[in-house]
Amino acid sequence: MKNILTLLFTFLLSLSLAGCATWDGVQEDSAEAWDTTKDATANAWDKTKEVSGEAWDNTKKAVNGN
Repeated sequence: MKNILTLLFTFLLSLSLAGCATWDGVQEDSAEAWDTTKDATANAWDKTKEVSGEAWDNTKKAVNGN
């Protein structure tokens, strides 16, 4: 029984390790994710500045009565 459990454990461990990514693959995925995050953040920041600027201009116009 102990032999069977040892073989089963070894087999399952080898299957789980076979699915692990290589370090190079992890680095490539991380770099791609970081680039995507930077692009999305830059676009969001630009849109936020645009909307905030419009809101500020409208507020000044409302206060000044223009």
